[in-house]
Amino acid sequence: MSAVAALINDGRRLHLQHGPIDLIIEVSASADAVQQAYQQAVDRFATVLTELVAELPSLRQPAGSQVSLHGTVALRMQTATARFPRYFTTPMIAVAGAVADEVLQSLRRDLLLPRVLVNNGGDIAIYLGPQQHTDIGVVANPLSGKLAATIRLTPDDGVGGIATSGCHGRSLSLGIADAVTVLAANAATADAAATLIANAVTLPDCAAIERCQARELDADSDLGDREVTVAVGPLSEAQIKAALNAGLAVAEQMKHDGHIVDAHLSLRDYHKTTDSRAYRYLPIQ
Repeated sequence: MSAVAALINDGRRLHLQHGPIDLIIEVSASADAVQQAYQQAVDRFATVLTELVAELPSLRQPAGSQVSLHGTVALRMQTATARFPRYFTTPMIAVAGAVADEVLQSLRRDLLLPRVLVNNGGDIAIYLGPQQHTDIGVVANPLSGKLAATIRLTPDDGVGGIATSGCHGRSLSLGIADAVTVLAANAATADAAATLIANAVTLPDCAAIERCQARELDADSDLGDREVTVAVGPLSEAQIKAALNAGLAVAEQMKHDGHIVDAHLSLRDYHKTTDSRAYRYLPIQ
């Protein structure tokens, strides 16, 4: 099946879908510039999935393996995972963010666009020109849709990507976080970091957490025999805080190392964040 493209929301947004990839794109610019940008996105998106499938065996190899990657999206994935050598990763950890970054780049080619958002299932590539801003909702639990906060981003924040991960997402998780949202320089890095921080929000040997080997849920999972979270039972306040603090320590280290801008961690209506700039958080309506 080939890629599908359609204008939605009275033509203001572009929807691109191919297999598991589902993008919602919004560009703020003149009508002619938006039309050209959307056509550039359609043209680039047409072969993205085919390129990824062609390199899938290599993309499922552990980061640092002696494999050669060639596609631009695959190379974005490899670059993102290379930032986190102390953790087990494969390039697939950054696939959603890398696709969003690639399409954003295609939109901006030879165009001056004030504001661009490429949302790939919640992993978002962002470009904000001078004097632009965007408000991003930080989800507390994707199952309920409840928000923990709303963050206003400006060009000065240095954020080009936002990603959210946790045990309720599309991918398997080693942790128990309801949601971990990461802000980073690009979406691929945010995607990888959010997954790793969410993995760290956990309680070893906790009877309330049901786990099984990843291959039991997905025979093709690049996590292999690593144990992933299946369900989480009742937790005490002390347990919740301990799990969040474990994830926060990883997030703080990533921020210290310059890999992420900030992270927000949520579990059972408790929250932790690396962001000390409280003014960035707007009241939730």
